[in-house]
Amino acid sequence: MMQEPVLVLNANFEPIHVCSTRRAVGLILAGKADMIVNGRGHIRTISQLLPRPSVIRLETQVHRPRPRVKLTRREIFRRDNYTCQYCGRRDVNLTVDHVIPRHLGGPHKWTNLVAACSACNHRKGGRKVDEAHMHLAHIPKEPPANAAYIFGKHLSENGEWEPYISGW
Repeated sequence: MMQEPVLVLNANFEPIHVCSTRRAVGLILAGKADMIVNGRGHIRTISQLLPRPSVIRLETQVHRPRPRVKLTRREIFRRDNYTCQYCGRRDVNLTVDHVIPRHLGGPHKWTNLVAACSACNHRKGGRKVDEAHMHLAHIPKEPPANAAYIFGKHLSENGEWEPYISGW
């Protein structure tokens, strides 16, 4: 119950983070944040009844650089919709493939990495895509660093976040 995600908004209502309910309640009690949406009921303590926040807003504006999506296996699979980019099969046992292999000078960047099933990755081997007579379903690119992409994975369980995420 205290580990449920809470959307943290900047003072200008820009979504900046997701924290736990425990952290959100601590920020509210310290006077550093205000509760915007209470969609989860209450927390009963010995002496009081505290609302369980779903969305909070910081009191002061936090200036930070524009977010970027981190380059991880999970994010590559998410960008490619958990689908092999060579045969189009949705698979749970995906691998990450370098379109231009590392030993041929291919960088470890968003534009050179795709999700591939193990059969296609093995078939391609250490060759380039055209040398292996294979085709990519989509040209790989860095995913957008907008709020809808970054926080969108939480929307299925937290529908009340939609108005705060969709505007950014």
